[in-house]
Amino acid sequence: MPANAAAAKAFHALHQGAAPLVLANCWDAGSARLIESLGAKAVATTSAGFAWSLGYPDGDAVPVGVLAKAVGAVARVVKVPVSVDMEGGYSKDPALVGNAAARVVDAGAVGINIEDGSDKPEALVAKIAAIRQSTAKLGFDLFINARTDVYLRGLAPPETRVETVLARARQYIAAGASGIFVPGLTDAAAIKQIASAVDRPLNVMASKGLPPLADLAKLGVKRLSAGAAMSMVLWAHAAQLAGAFLKEGRSDKVTEGAMAYGEINKLFQGL
Repeated sequence: MPANAAAAKAFHALHQGAAPLVLANCWDAGSARLIESLGAKAVATTSAGFAWSLGYPDGDAVPVGVLAKAVGAVARVVKVPVSVDMEGGYSKDPALVGNAAARVVDAGAVGINIEDGSDKPEALVAKIAAIRQSTAKLGFDLFINARTDVYLRGLAPPETRVETVLARARQYIAAGASGIFVPGLTDAAAIKQIASAVDRPLNVMASKGLPPLADLAKLGVKRLSAGAAMSMVLWAHAAQLAGAFLKEGRSDKVTEGAMAYGEINKLFQGL
């Protein structure tokens, strides 16, 4: 049995509890370790935050080898299950997407996100099928979280978005999806309708107007992701600090409220 088979089984089980699995998405190995230390039951990468930390723009620009190495760094520093946002799979060719997923899994991931973006749903169907085929020899059930951007990108008129999501979800599930991710979905009635009709755990993303966690649980949501939100807040804060320091050179501005050096360093001792 593969070393991460137990982690994969645990990750699937985390989507079946009464309360949603909450993922405070990490953007590198250090943030993954910090998030784990705060009690996270699993860690998941944010594609945008991860790409920026590696020096690439978001949007399938990270070379797969670079991504796999970074995933390996995350897996090295945490003991909880690791899920990786693979964006659109870094290729239009399903076979190459399947190979990329195998490399990410080999680096330590037991779950992935894969998105349709602006492509036709049939493209993601083919990618999911290829991922299932390429990872079939792993000896465990990879959690494939199929993301549809119907709400995030406004791919259908408001009055038909629920049915469009459900139609796509049915296709993705038939291809082998383990969960359905609908970023941009915030309306309580729509969340309940989709959650009740989809035969897989529903994942939503932190957004303005999203109901609180307790309400999401009642609506049927099984997973709540922070997405790139925390990373973006920290980029803004870093820009303010660095900009002020470069302009004024004041030490008090860049040291105020800092987490203690020893506290941070201790997170990585003995790994």
